[in-house]
Amino acid sequence: MVKLGFVFPGQGSQVTGMGKELADNFEEAAKIYTEADKLAPYKISSICFDGPQELLDQTEYSQPAILVTSLACLAVAQKHGLSAQAMAGLSLGEYTALVASGSLTIEEALPLVMKRAQLMQKAVPEGKGAMAAVMGLDINIVEEACNNTTGIVQIANYNCPKQLVLSGEKEAIDEVSSLLKDNGGRIRPLSISVPSHSPLMKQCSEDFKAELNTVKFKESSTMVFSNVNASTNSNSDLVDILAQQLYSPVLWEQSIRNMMKNIDYIVEIGPGSSLSGLIKKIDKNIVLGQINNLKSLEKTLERIGKL
Repeated sequence: MVKLGFVFPGQGSQVTGMGKELADNFEEAAKIYTEADKLAPYKISSICFDGPQELLDQTEYSQPAILVTSLACLAVAQKHGLSAQAMAGLSLGEYTALVASGSLTIEEALPLVMKRAQLMQKAVPEGKGAMAAVMGLDINIVEEACNNTTGIVQIANYNCPKQLVLSGEKEAIDEVSSLLKDNGGRIRPLSISVPSHSPLMKQCSEDFKAELNTVKFKESSTMVFSNVNASTNSNSDLVDILAQQLYSPVLWEQSIRNMMKNIDYIVEIGPGSSLSGLIKKIDKNIVLGQINNLKSLEKTLERIGKL
């Protein structure tokens, strides 16, 4: 029996029209959007299906929209008999994994994610924070550059070999980026104004912890590898883990390597295919495909059928 792992995307994967094709063709997906529209103070389905992209790109709207779309894609995967022995989600995607594993319900997760997005949006004044991808350099060179600046900056994501993400104060990001370019690194500023997974989010984390404490997390039925420690955790630890996640680095490469000890192949479920690209740089043969529209569903099911 082939053992599958599911991974779920985070912020940045949003695109106008996401989930619409699956919702139009599968009642299981449509039901997720209908339920989300009842839970939210605005129509999440309309933002996902019709945009506009400028609205969808705002943290306050993109995070709930990605959660709901990923759950709709998951419902279609489950309809076709797919299940996972291990899961992980990139940042926001960890909430999808917790719903998929039975630790949270959508009724619990969606209000949490909406609150998380609102707090993150307001945490740092516009223009003060920044994020940037760094490619082609070893971790120790990037860490040394961060340590040698007077501003607040740290590695926010350990994505895959020689691909990291910086987060912190914009001036510090600019300073470190210049140092890393001199060392031969390639720098790509990200169009995200919220400096996620940096010390600037610590107060936001404290505020969000109060919200997390209103939810009773259940034990997961499937292994879920958390961003903060690249490990599975007891439900009693999840409040602290998810609060820390806001200012702690995302140990994505480490999480995938730990997942790989328990599964044979990985399927990316939710909008986009960016996680598949990262994982292929860790192991080029482990990704079977994505499930986010009819074409990707058909292709992934065909590959699984041949195993």
